Amino acid sequence: MAAVVAATALKGRGARNARVLRGILSGATANKASQNRTRALQSHSSPESKEEPEPLSPELEYIPRKRGRNPMKAVGLAWYSLYTRTWLGYLFYRQQLRRARNRYPKGHSKTQPRLFNGVKVLPIPVLSDNYSYLIIDTQARLAVVVDPSDPRAVQASIEKEGVTLVAILCTHKHWDHSGGNRDLSRRHRDCRVYGSPQDGIPYLTHPLCHQDVVSVGRLQIRALATPGHTQGHLVYLLDGEPYRGPSCLFSGDLLFLSGCGRTFEGTAETMLSSLDTVLGLGDDTLLWPGHEYAEENLGFAGVVEPENLAREKKMQWVQRQRMERKSTCPSTLGEERTYNPFLRTHCLALQEALGPGPGPTGDDGCSRAQLLEELRRLKDMHKSK
Repeated sequence: MAAVVAATALKGRGARNARVLRGILSGATANKASQNRTRALQSHSSPESKEEPEPLSPELEYIPRKRGRNPMKAVGLAWYSLYTRTWLGYLFYRQQLRRARNRYPKGHSKTQPRLFNGVKVLPIPVLSDNYSYLIIDTQARLAVVVDPSDPRAVQASIEKEGVTLVAILCTHKHWDHSGGNRDLSRRHRDCRVYGSPQDGIPYLTHPLCHQDVVSVGRLQIRALATPGHTQGHLVYLLDGEPYRGPSCLFSGDLLFLSGCGRTFEGTAETMLSSLDTVLGLGDDTLLWPGHEYAEENLGFAGVVEPENLAREKKMQWVQRQRMERKSTCPSTLGEERTYNPFLRTHCLALQEALGPGPGPTGDDGCSRAQLLEELRRLKDMHKSK
């Protein structure tokens, strides 16, 4: 109801709001390059040395945010605050939703469900590059949905599968992950909305804490606290033991194929701890990320680790998939350890690839956090060729 009231109150001011958003985005983009240059100087300087930092590789350059793309990429703090704390963000999400539905009437990617022993995982392509996931107990005909940003697409999958939706699992508050909570929870009266109480999840009914378990039929899904992208970000781990299959990690914006999310509401140390949380899971765990970023992320990984053969092999496969607009989900955590630079902050090869950096990593959490921060800075400036 709050969303309806807010939308009604703002009705008739759409053009003015759009101009305000464009002005803020322009200012944020103009300031971003200056902020990056400042951070580059700070990260390479010390009290003992005042040497100028080496120039960035010609393959690394700042790329302004593109209109019509994911609103959380390459944005400034002013826009982020509007997006997450005001109803202008909700209106922007609705605009993105309409555009994506017109551009991709059948979804941005072709996906294939994974069938296990009585469990089905169905990726649903939504918006311009997001994924929602329908997790189904095929015997009980009960379903859980993760991050339902487009309620129409999710509802179509529910009806096609002939299942009853009983739970919504939200990884975090951003509208491109939580925008469908209202419509789906109203349509399915017994549906519960799960998420972190620290994150302001829209229409939250059942708050979750670290290690809490959601049980639906045979499905046992554990919430793991992974702050950094947002303060209350959660990932969800579907236990594979009850159906004698692999566990499945629904990682939201924490972890992507060869990438990780931006640290909007935390520090590099916080994000490193969250990434280590998922690194503790088994190598055969399937990774189901919140976005289709594989080709772009692997391109960046090739800049920082050009000799990584595992990355090169994966890139060739991903490029074949994307030429046919096929989804690249899922990968496995075992694969990610071999080519995802954000999971390799302990590797000497990666440190050497970045040049002079924070010093030996080993088990030194602070040094690994500095390396992660540098990786994130370079990724934000990277433009895929």
